[in-house]
Amino acid sequence: MNKALLILLLAQFLSVFADNTILFTVIAMVMHSPQTPGWYVPALQSVFLISFVGLAPWVGIYADRHPKARVLILANLIKACGAGLVLLQIDALAAYAVVGIGAAIYSPAKYGILPELAGHQELVKANSWIEGSTILAILTGMVAGARLADYSVNWSMLSAILLLLISAAAALLLPKGSSKPVPDGWKIRLFYREIRYFIAQPRTRFAVLGGSMFWAGAASVRVIIIAWAPLVLLTRTATDIAELTLFLALGIILGSALVPKIIPLEHLRRARIPAYLMGAMIIGLSFTDTVWAARGVLLLMGTAGGMFIVPINAALQEQGQLSIGSGGAVAMQNFFQNAAMLLSVGIYSLAAAQQLSPIAALQFLGILIITATILLMLTMPQTTTSAANLE
Repeated sequence: MNKALLILLLAQFLSVFADNTILFTVIAMVMHSPQTPGWYVPALQSVFLISFVGLAPWVGIYADRHPKARVLILANLIKACGAGLVLLQIDALAAYAVVGIGAAIYSPAKYGILPELAGHQELVKANSWIEGSTILAILTGMVAGARLADYSVNWSMLSAILLLLISAAAALLLPKGSSKPVPDGWKIRLFYREIRYFIAQPRTRFAVLGGSMFWAGAASVRVIIIAWAPLVLLTRTATDIAELTLFLALGIILGSALVPKIIPLEHLRRARIPAYLMGAMIIGLSFTDTVWAARGVLLLMGTAGGMFIVPINAALQEQGQLSIGSGGAVAMQNFFQNAAMLLSVGIYSLAAAQQLSPIAALQFLGILIITATILLMLTMPQTTTSAANLE
């Protein structure tokens, strides 16, 4: 791993850590206020996801038009401003929406700069480090944010702002990266053309739709577990459920570390195997009835998920760099993935309102992932192909 990648890992870890510290600080504020309606916490997460969906036509183009290291700095400063709004006691939804805008700008630059810092042979490995560090930052940021907020909301938010500023300073040490001229015209129309182009290519279609399937499945599992664990495992506290989610996250880190030697970009078709295993583990979770069995299944589920998503991300970045721009490709990926998460969680919420059992929901979700993977593989080529220019 070269120096630039290490700096990017540091900047990325601090930025994601701060994001989750902000979220759980705001959640602590909400929980301490008895007048807050029950829909407020889900709404916090929704405004964050909506930023990725709504800004997708613009943030990818912006990341490709400007040096990506400078885009990372701007995004961190915007997130710091969102945290500052919380300190000023501005409505938490509005403040966290600003944090979401910064995150939506950050993501295409973060993933888009990877092909510039790592060559073809190292791209999967670089993605595995990024994915693993992201999950680790989420876990530690959640814990630190919640505990520090219990002590002092102001100190917790000030800590997050400081980390974002350090992340921005670290990005100053990165190579500026290349910038790519972007065609003039309506950005939404250009974004639509890019989507049509990517969906028409078998490898990029598999990457875009496969990544969306993964994150929709992950979001659904996290929500279903909240209803499933008290019903089956008789858990009584949020901490017990958080520990179950921890094993899922640890599995993703493990799978991300294992995958570079198992699924190189030239053999992207192999990613179907962990996708099938992920679906099978989701079904298997519905048949477990002890805590340690559930933890083991969640660890295996996360491992399969990590082995699936890392090469998917790497393939999309490389193909994007060769065609529409890596920033544009990542923004498109964010659009589909976050829209899929919003849709999947919304569908489950409606199904749960109709008294759908969480056990049945897990079984249906696992079958759906296996079926969707089979359908995606029907047009997947046997060998790698190069991306052509967007016409």
